[in-house]
Amino acid sequence: MFRETAKTINLARLFNESVHRHADRPVLIADDRRITYRQLHRAVSLAAKILKDLGMKKGDKVGLMLPNVPEFFYYCLAAIRSGAVVVLLNTSSTPAELLYLLNNSDAKILIAQEPGEKRFREIQDQLETCRVLHTIHPGQISADTSTESSGDPEEPPATDIDPDDPAMMIYTAGLTGKPLGAVLTHRNLCAELNMIQPIFRREPDDVGLCLIPLFHSFGATVNMLNVIQAGCSTVMMDRLTMDSLFSTIEKNRITYICAVPRLYIGMVFYDKAEKHDVSSLRLCVTGGSAMPPEFIPLFEQKFGVRILEGYGLTEASPACSFNRIEFAAKPGSIGSPLNGIEIKIVDEAGRELPTNQIGELIIRGENVMKGYYKDDAATAAVIRDGWLYTGDLGRMDEDHYIFLTGLKKRMIITSGFNVYPREVETVLNMHPAVKESRVVGKEDLMRGELVKAEIVLREGFQPDDKEIIRYCKTYLSSYKVPREVEFVNSLAEIHSKEIT
Repeated sequence: MFRETAKTINLARLFNESVHRHADRPVLIADDRRITYRQLHRAVSLAAKILKDLGMKKGDKVGLMLPNVPEFFYYCLAAIRSGAVVVLLNTSSTPAELLYLLNNSDAKILIAQEPGEKRFREIQDQLETCRVLHTIHPGQISADTSTESSGDPEEPPATDIDPDDPAMMIYTAGLTGKPLGAVLTHRNLCAELNMIQPIFRREPDDVGLCLIPLFHSFGATVNMLNVIQAGCSTVMMDRLTMDSLFSTIEKNRITYICAVPRLYIGMVFYDKAEKHDVSSLRLCVTGGSAMPPEFIPLFEQKFGVRILEGYGLTEASPACSFNRIEFAAKPGSIGSPLNGIEIKIVDEAGRELPTNQIGELIIRGENVMKGYYKDDAATAAVIRDGWLYTGDLGRMDEDHYIFLTGLKKRMIITSGFNVYPREVETVLNMHPAVKESRVVGKEDLMRGELVKAEIVLREGFQPDDKEIIRYCKTYLSSYKVPREVEFVNSLAEIHSKEIT
């Protein structure tokens, strides 16, 4: 396995080295197609040529708004290998969100499927830099036909990529109500890969499931880059049911799964699980939001496989701590810091607190982002003296196990996605019937939290909850839209009830 240090490697070299080592092994399994590393290399080269013909140059921003399909690998790796910066965009982004993201990122090209094309056309006249749309159609780049020739694939023209060059930009919700673009460099992502591989211990014979959206930092790192680093394969699933999940595990002899807690809880409750052979599973990894501690032993007992919980955030590429397979987990813990990462618990003044005292988690390591794109003030607010201030509250015990206890910032985590209430409140307050609003998280077993809106109406207006939800869907991605709406006389009244 390729083990150059993060100081001397970039993602392009990591990809090329893995292709040479594992050329004829499968890397992607999609719709019963098995795409080898050699075929992936050629598909990436074709995608790079298409992007070059579209005018992409080193350092350009390329928006990528695709679901979990092979083309995500092709175009993401093609842009990165060419020295461009991939801007990962949620496929549920509304036209209003897409307008902000493309303008803020200075993206020059957008790669999307047909639904994304329609949204692009709606906002095309308002875009400042993005003049090119490349629509992906099935079979446009066919890796399956690239089987001729033997020997190693040809190397692409060399691109001078510095480890500190940006590779990805991933937007995360901001306290001000506007998303912030976390800039992750080649060094950040390579360092992260070297930190998580000893935890997951993936080998070339492993077969994983690509379930988490690849536009999510957890999905991009764990289910794409780490797969390539390890030389193993992954089965791509964009649409999921419990029936299809268990059938896929059995058919493809899946050995590991990386997913959000909702999936594992669903597996525990699935009443037909015993009809499927899942004995191939060797490891399951969960992250994105907290796993209810009582479900971990239930899952492990039912399926006979260890489940490891970890913690991270987009600004740290993302994983920072994990439980280890060689040690017993402590219920409710997100594990201990990954090798190469320092984590401290500090008070309001930034002073480190003693063992088991609650404070803010701060993180230092080569996986920490370069900063927020075009926002020095927001960057300075979270990165101080080399430490990333996470806004998460917790404690660390005498064995360096970390336990999260809450949030310093107002944030809702639903199915692994962060939602800042301020962004949703801004949209709600635009509605002519809304006088003021408050958005809160409501506990939910499957999703962790649901988005709930409390609304004070203006006199003379009587919209129902369905109208409010429809309105929000115009401006907000589906996961940000309130699933519950409560009309109240006063927000102060609601707050006073909570206090009592």
